[in-house]
Amino acid sequence: MEYREQWIAFTTLLRKEIKRFTRIWVQTLLPPAITMALYFVIFGKLIGSRIGEMGGFDYIQFVVPGLIMMAVLTNSYSNVTSSFFSAKFQRSIEEVLVSPTPNYIILLGYCLGGVARGLAVGFFVTCLALFFTDFEIHSWFITVAIVILTAMLFALAGFINAVYANTFDDIAIVPTFVLTPLTYLGGVFFSIDLLAEFWQGVARLNPILYMVNAFRYGMLGISDVNIPMAFGGLVVCVIVLFMVGLHLLKSGKRLRA
Repeated sequence: MEYREQWIAFTTLLRKEIKRFTRIWVQTLLPPAITMALYFVIFGKLIGSRIGEMGGFDYIQFVVPGLIMMAVLTNSYSNVTSSFFSAKFQRSIEEVLVSPTPNYIILLGYCLGGVARGLAVGFFVTCLALFFTDFEIHSWFITVAIVILTAMLFALAGFINAVYANTFDDIAIVPTFVLTPLTYLGGVFFSIDLLAEFWQGVARLNPILYMVNAFRYGMLGISDVNIPMAFGGLVVCVIVLFMVGLHLLKSGKRLRA
């Protein structure tokens, strides 16, 4: 398959994925934005005014990066999970798999569609945050790099979940019982400095803690974790999950009848 044909296949898949969530934006883009607005009102204004400062910033400024990251990772994950599982359930994915389209093109097409949705929701949440507080970006490079890598990581995780899922109920298990608890305990609403030493060690086992804090460092310049370690770990995880995704596509297990 020539480069031009590969590019056409990739852009076709990506456009399909983007049109899929923009066509039903009332279901895909609006609800997370409204949910985050409620977080800003409740945690930022009502509760935040009583908490005061955290990490040298007003509480609402402290939670904004975490809420943006939470919106990005959950939407990147859910977009790929629902889209790929639907294609698998309807057996339309088999037509793609038997085509000469390389597996990495298929994987990138689906996952970058999830990244696009995650970044779109993240952009809307950021715009909403500006109605509640002001903030300056500490490092544009770290902010952009971390949010893109995180979106890609969870898009790949959503793809793997969709491959192994047998029913629509299966795709809800990981977000409900794994993703949501890890996110809430990942430093979105608090600094781990508030925890006892033992629980700080436990919290450092949570990978989302590193993503949230690296993103917070990019926006505010403060962090509870080592930034190079967080950045390097994120890159390694993206590479590993990408290779796993390629292996699953190549093997065809759970994808072909």
